[in-house]
This record gives sequence, structure tokens and C-alpha cells, in this order.
Amino acid sequence: MNIFQLSYRNMISRPLSTTLSLVLLILGVGMIALLLQMNRHVQEQMTNNIRGIDMVVGAKGSPLQLILSAVFHIDVPTGNISLHDAEQLRQNGLVDFGIPLSYGDSYEGYRILGTSHQYTELYSAEVASGRLWEEHFEVTLGAVAAVSLNLKVGDTFAGAHGLVAGGEIHEDQSYHVVGILNHTNSVVDQLILTATESVWEVHHHEEEEEAAAEETEGESGELHSEAHQEEHHDANDEEREITAMLINFRSPIGMVQIPRMVNEDTNMQAAVPVYEISRLFSLMGVGIDTLNTIALVIMAVSGFSVFISLFSALKDRRYEMALMRTYGANRWQLVWLVLQEGLLLTLLGFLFGIVFSRLGLWLVSGLMESSYHYEFSGWTLLAEEAWLLISALAIGFLASILPAIYIFRINISKTLANA
Repeated sequence: MNIFQLSYRNMISRPLSTTLSLVLLILGVGMIALLLQMNRHVQEQMTNNIRGIDMVVGAKGSPLQLILSAVFHIDVPTGNISLHDAEQLRQNGLVDFGIPLSYGDSYEGYRILGTSHQYTELYSAEVASGRLWEEHFEVTLGAVAAVSLNLKVGDTFAGAHGLVAGGEIHEDQSYHVVGILNHTNSVVDQLILTATESVWEVHHHEEEEEAAAEETEGESGELHSEAHQEEHHDANDEEREITAMLINFRSPIGMVQIPRMVNEDTNMQAAVPVYEISRLFSLMGVGIDTLNTIALVIMAVSGFSVFISLFSALKDRRYEMALMRTYGANRWQLVWLVLQEGLLLTLLGFLFGIVFSRLGLWLVSGLMESSYHYEFSGWTLLAEEAWLLISALAIGFLASILPAIYIFRINISKTLANA
């Protein structure tokens, strides 16, 4: 029987203490690895979704809410803004381009976004099958939305009012699927894209029905209704509204001048994604740091548990160690036996901790997908997790040093005499 087999048998001979040490190591390693993986996925999503967007313009309200709703599509919008005012801003010499966004409807929880083809160019989204939308009520689906909704080119569906499943269905207006985009690992994957005019027509049709229903109750309902519809149609042509506009500047000067100008001189609100996301991460950082601290404390306690387990076991096995010396084992072989036992225990804790973190990531991914249609997946070992392995092995090594020194200095004759 070699040294490794002896270490393994010594470890399993103490099931309770070994299990306790393993559980503590698994919890500590698993929590840190899960936080590292979640942080990587969140940062990737944030980076992919704000690329090319210097500023977002929307209705007055919370700037963070505006970013979350218009860029990441995980919050409700702050309201609508005038298309005329947004177009005037887009024509500013410091603005490179502006992409209008109109949303408020969904299908089975996936948002229907009215925008231009420039939106797909912003995220480098290419058509996997079919084509991009051209006519009103034609839609092109993101990769994740197409799979989740089980829709293909040629299918039709009716949208619903609101941004979550269960809203009032627009039965009179059906969308026609004309294309499906490839996977971009960005927010485009979770969207149903169509022309802005499609969104306008759906809500204009709703307004006409509501107005007609109210006016038929009056005495001159028919004549008044026709006059009101003509007046409403003219006003609607002059003053269209959108939900938000994504802005990119020609130079850094625009970042300095335009946001302040919009917030001070217009009835719109300007929010800078980089700033708001940094502020969000700073708010989240307190909780993440706290969880990291707790995980590190658990790992330290697990190291102390390994030390107690090894030391108490060695005191019970002093006679066995002395006999091994008499049968030809030298001091360093016994020292390596103890060190190997501690390192093996921490290595197993690390491996099971990584598995634990991936299971946690899978559960979080399921919650994110059901709530926000974002998916986390990744069994890639991060560089930080490699350092986590080194840290775990270091804990095992340090926990084994004192027991190893005890074995190195064992007195054979005295131990056998007192056995």
C-alpha cells in the first residue's frame, strides 16, 4: 500500500470530521466561485448591451430605470417622449446617430420592440434565417426568443398589452414572422423586433376604439366621432411619440455638453449608461463584498477544522506511526503522508465546491430566464478560480504543518513504550 492509499484510508476512517471539513470547504469555495461566475456573466451582458451607446434619452424619471428599460429591457419605461424633440436632438452636429425605440407590448413575456434596422447593426446581429422586417407588422425574432416561443419564419401571433405575460391581447392586429437572428449574447436575443410604425398603429387603433366607444354614448355620437377621429388622426401625425432613443456621439465633447443640455433645457431626460452601470455596480458591490467575506471566513474555519481533524487523528495514531518507522518508513515519508492527507481533503473540497457553484449558477440562470429571459451558462474555469484552487491548497498545507511537525519529531521508543 503506497502513501496515497494510506492518506485516503486515514481520511475515510474519520467520516464525521472529514465530512464536516469537506462541507465547510465546499460552502466557502462554492460561494466564491458562484460570485465570480455571476460577476463575469453580468459584466459580459452589461458590456455587450451598452456598446456603442453613449447616452439614452427618455422621459423624466429615474436615470437608472431608463437605462434598465431602454438598454437591458428588464424594467418598465419612464414614459414616452416626443419624436419631434428626439429627432431634433439627433440632428445635433455632435450626434453621430440616434436609434428610436418604441415598446409597451409583448408576446408571452418577450418584448416587442419597434425600432430601425440600425438597432441590429449596433449589436452586429445577422439574420440566421429569413430576413429583417420591412413592412408594418413584420417581425424578426432574436435567437433566444425564437427558441423559447417556438416560432419560425412564416408564423403569426398577436401581441399583448404590457411587458409581462397575461396582458390584454391585440386580437385585431397580428404580427408575421419574417426572420430569425443569430445568437449575439446580447439583449437582442430576447427581443421581437419590428418597425416603429407597427407599434404606433397598434396603439392608435386602440385609442380609436376607446374614443368611439365613449362617443357613441353621446346624442350626436356618429358625427362627433367622425370629427374627433379626423382631428385625432391629424394630431397623431404631427406629434408621434417614442419610448426612448439610443444616442452615439461623434466626439467626447458631446458626452460633456449634450446630457446636461437635454436635462436642463428640454422636457426629456438624458442618462449615460457607463455612469449608471458603474453606480449600480457600486451599490451591488457592498453585498458582493459581504458575501465574499463570509465565504472567506467559512474557508478559514474549514482550514481550522482540517487542522483539528488531522491533529486529533494523529494523537490517536501515534502508535501506528511509530510502528511504520520501525518497519522502515523515514520521517519525511510520514510528513508527506500527513501533508498529502490535508491537501487531498482540500482538493476534494475545491472540486465539489466548483460543482456546487455550477449547480448554483444553473439555478440562478433558471430564475433569470423565467423573470428576465437572460441566461447564465458557463463551465469555463476562470483565472480567479485557479487562484481559488491555490488558496484552498494553501489552507490545506497550512492546516497540515503542525501535525506534520508533530510526526517529524515523534519519539519512537517512548511512543511504543507507552502504547
